[in-house]
Amino acid sequence: MKDMGTTPRRLESFVAGAWRKGQGEGRPVLNAATGEVHALVGTEGLDFKAALEWGREVGGRNLRRMTIHERALMLKSVGMKLMEIKEEFYQENFATGATRKDGWVDIDGGIGTMLTFASKARRELPNSRVLSEGPVETLSRDGSFVAQHILTPMQGVAVHINAFNFPVWGMLEKIAPSLIAGMPCLVKPATQTAYLTELVVRRMLESGLLPEGALQIVTGSAGDLLSHVSEQDVVTFTGSAATGQMLKASPAILANSVRFTMEADSLNASILGPDAGPGSVEFDLFVKEIAREMTVKAGQKCTAIRRVMVAKAHEEAVIEALSVRLAKTAIGLPEDDATRMGALVSCGDRDSVREKIAMLRQDAEIVAGNPDAVTLVSGDPDKGAFMSPVLLRAARPMSADIVHSVEAFGPVATIMAYEDAEEAVALARKGKGSLVSSLFTNDTAVAQEIVTGLAAYHGRVLIGNRGSAKSSTGHGSPLAPLVHGGPGRAGGGEEMGGMRGVKHFMQRTAIQGTPEMLSAVTGQWVEGAPVRQDIHPFRKSLAELQIGDQFVSAVREVTEADVEHFAEFTGDTFYAHMDSDAAKANPFFEDRVAHGYLIASFAAGLFVEPNPGPVLANYGVDNLRFLTPVYFGDSLRVRLTCKEINPRENAGHGEVRWDCQVTNQKGEVVAQYDVLTMVAKTWPASE
Repeated sequence: MKDMGTTPRRLESFVAGAWRKGQGEGRPVLNAATGEVHALVGTEGLDFKAALEWGREVGGRNLRRMTIHERALMLKSVGMKLMEIKEEFYQENFATGATRKDGWVDIDGGIGTMLTFASKARRELPNSRVLSEGPVETLSRDGSFVAQHILTPMQGVAVHINAFNFPVWGMLEKIAPSLIAGMPCLVKPATQTAYLTELVVRRMLESGLLPEGALQIVTGSAGDLLSHVSEQDVVTFTGSAATGQMLKASPAILANSVRFTMEADSLNASILGPDAGPGSVEFDLFVKEIAREMTVKAGQKCTAIRRVMVAKAHEEAVIEALSVRLAKTAIGLPEDDATRMGALVSCGDRDSVREKIAMLRQDAEIVAGNPDAVTLVSGDPDKGAFMSPVLLRAARPMSADIVHSVEAFGPVATIMAYEDAEEAVALARKGKGSLVSSLFTNDTAVAQEIVTGLAAYHGRVLIGNRGSAKSSTGHGSPLAPLVHGGPGRAGGGEEMGGMRGVKHFMQRTAIQGTPEMLSAVTGQWVEGAPVRQDIHPFRKSLAELQIGDQFVSAVREVTEADVEHFAEFTGDTFYAHMDSDAAKANPFFEDRVAHGYLIASFAAGLFVEPNPGPVLANYGVDNLRFLTPVYFGDSLRVRLTCKEINPRENAGHGEVRWDCQVTNQKGEVVAQYDVLTMVAKTWPASE
C-alpha cells in the first residue's frame, strides 16, 4: 500500500488569469479513508464578477476565433496529455475513498469521454464557426426570400457546478461540449473532492494547449458567483435536488433567463423480467449488476441502482443470491489491492446514509448488511467513512412512499416484488423521473411492454440479456454519444448526448434574407445564390474552389436498351422497369420507368471529370431522392454546384459537399442529392 502522506495542500482557484488563494488558511478537507486532513480550501476575497468578465472577454474571444475542428483537436491534445500523466491523478484519487477500479471510471472514463467528443465533433460537424441546422425554408414564390436556422456560440461563460462523486469525469464531460461549442468554462467542483479536480485543471493549464481564458476553476465556496451571470451565460448543476432548485431560483438566473441544466437525485430502478428466473443467464447478470451498482464508488453514483424490482416468484431467490454476493465484498483502504469497496466520501456522508436507511425502514426491512457495523480488510472504522452494503425489502411496495422518495446515497438498495409487467412499470414510475433504469430479460414481448412504459420517465433504459452480456457497458455507465439526464426528479435536463450536447451551448437563430446573403452567413451555397461557371470544378483544389462553383453537363437520353442492360447487369428486374402492363397498373407510373440508380449512375457519368486531379475520392451521397419518373426517351442533364467546403485540420485534403440536381427535358427535377468527395488542398499535391 502506498503511503499517501498527511501534509495538507492549500488549494487555489484559477480565476481572471491567475492562480489565487482565498484569504485565510482555508478550511480542512479530510481524507475519506483515513480521516486525516488532506487539503485546505477557501475562496474568501476572490472577485467572481471579474472572473466571469475575464472568461467572456478573453476566453470567449479566443475560442470563437477557432473553428469547431480546431477546438476539437485542441481537446484531443489535452486528453492525450492527461492520459500520459494520469497516474498522478490515480494517487490523488485514493483520498476520495475510491479504489483504483473506481478511479478508472472517473479518470480514464472522463478523459475518454472528452476524447470521444473531440472525435465525434470532427466526424459529425463541419470545420466552421457557424452551424447550419435543418433545410433552407423558401419564403417567397420566386425564391428571393429564404430562411435557415443557424447555431452560434453563446457569448458568456459556461459555469459548471459539479458533484463530489466524480471529480474528473464530472468536469470533463461538461467542458468538452462547452469548449467545442466555443464557450469558455468556469468549473466549481464540490469542495469535498476539489483537490482532485484542481490537480487535473492545473495540469491542463500547464500544458499550454488551451487558449487563454478557456478554463477557470473555483475551489471552495462559490460566494456571489451566480449573482453576476448574464443572459449569455449557461449554468449546469449536478447534485441534490434541494440545492439545485435553490440555485435555479437565484435572482440573476431568473431575471436574465439564464440557461440552467440540472442533474439531481435519481431513484434509479432495475427490473428482473418475469421470464428470468433462477438458473437463467439473465438472473445471474441481474444479481451481478445490482451488487456492482451498490458497491462501485461505495454506491455514491447518480446512476446507482436504488430500487430492485423482481417478479414475486423470484423475490426470495434474488434476496438470497444478492445477500451471498454482498457478504463477500471486501471493504477497506482504497489503495489496498485486497479492497473491493472503499470508503464513502466523508464520515458526514456515511452518517447521512445511515439516517436515510432509518427512514427507509419505516417502509422496508433490512434483509442483508448492517449499517452500523463493518468488517474491514484494512483501515480504521472509527476514522474512515466505511460502511457495509445494505439491502432492504419492501413488503408492500405500491404503498411504500418513502422507498420511492428517499435516496440513501451510498451502498443501499431496496428490493420489491411485482405481480406483472404493468405493476413493474408502475413501481418504476413512482420514482417520479430517473436518469436510468434497466431491464433484464430475454423475452422480446416483455422488453417491448416494459421499456415503452419506462421511457417517458427515464433518460436512458438499458436492456440486459445474454446477447449483450460480454459487450454491455452496464446499467451505471453514461456514454458520450447518449443522453445523460432525466425528467422530473432527476432534474429535467440533458447532458452529453453527442453533438446535441454541444448545441446546448449555442444560440439557435433564424436567418432570413436573399439566398446570396444566407450563403455568405452560413458558408453553404443556397439555391438562388450566385454561381461561377468557368473550368470544371473537379479541376480545382481547395485553394481554388469556391462555394457556388458550378458545372452544367451535356444531355443524355435514356433508352429502353439502357434499362434492359442495367437490369441484366445488376439483377434488378423489378416489374416497374421490365413489365409495361404491371408498371401502368402502378399508381405512380404511366409506363416502364428507368431505375433510380441508373439515373444516379448516368448522372455521375455526366458530371465527372475523368482525368487525375484534386478530387481524390467519392465517399458517398446524402439525402438521395428520386422525384420524377424517367421514361424511355427522356433526356437527363446534371447541374453540380459546390455547396460546402470543409478543410480537414492536419491533413492535405478536405471534404467538399456538392449539390447535385438531375433534370429532364421539361426542366423537371428527377433526382436531387448531395455528393461527398475528398479534395486535395493543393494540386499538384504539396510534399
